[in-house]
Amino acid sequence: MTGLLPPSRRDFLASTKMTCGALAMFGTFPSIGRGADDPEEATTTGESTVKPEFPAQDREAVREIVIASHGRYERVKELVTARPALAKAAWDWGFGDWETALGAASHTGQGKIARLLIEHGARPDLFTFAMLGELEVVEHCVKAMPGVQRIHGPHGITLLQNARNGSRNERNSDEHRKKAQTVEEFLESLGNADLGAENLKTSDAEKKAYVGRYVFGPGPDDTFEVLQNRRGMLAIRRGEGTSRALHRVEPHAFAPVGAHAVRIRFDMIANRAASLTIHDPIPLVKATRTR
Repeated sequence: MTGLLPPSRRDFLASTKMTCGALAMFGTFPSIGRGADDPEEATTTGESTVKPEFPAQDREAVREIVIASHGRYERVKELVTARPALAKAAWDWGFGDWETALGAASHTGQGKIARLLIEHGARPDLFTFAMLGELEVVEHCVKAMPGVQRIHGPHGITLLQNARNGSRNERNSDEHRKKAQTVEEFLESLGNADLGAENLKTSDAEKKAYVGRYVFGPGPDDTFEVLQNRRGMLAIRRGEGTSRALHRVEPHAFAPVGAHAVRIRFDMIANRAASLTIHDPIPLVKATRTR
């Protein structure tokens, strides 16, 4: 580890007692590469290289490290070595489905990446401890805050699934996998640590009633596309952005994955969607179907 002394188990648990209630910890928006902090680049070109979001760090780097943390150890190492603050990066995939780099490593069971991020300043939460197999920490948090095991992580992934992925990822050591399995078994014993988001059945014929293009303004990106993704689920995307799968929660209302409080409601005419309205929970935008 780079200049970080591992705490004793007693100190580790004591500090966790004070912080386990803060389960979702998100960092700043860092960047990588030459830019406004490179005087040579700024002066030799005669043009400003300062990005609009500076001093917040650039969005491209934030998105890249969150994606890389799902399984690309060498790329994550390269990024955090250049800019350690990237270890705390968080990205909103849409509608408030926030994911940190460490959250990505946690729900995919990437123990080596998770430890690397922590060494560079990432803030572990309950999902990280579950994936790493820290049974005493998880037990204490559940005891201190009953029901905490039902909270979902990024994309609506459950706490139990984080532990399960830690125990089943063959990239992890045998010791790691064995520890994560003890957390998995503990969470299974609770009976409610793997409750997924509500998702009512939607037939293929019903899905066709919603698929189409919806416009809410004059700009080229002022559109929503409702489509079926590769898994056959209804999804929504703005312009050319990332699509978000939809869970049906009412006859004509859906919640985006990872943002279950949001509602996308369709107004129907003759069994065909004519418009949609997005609520969070107040109405935010209404779009009219054009095709």
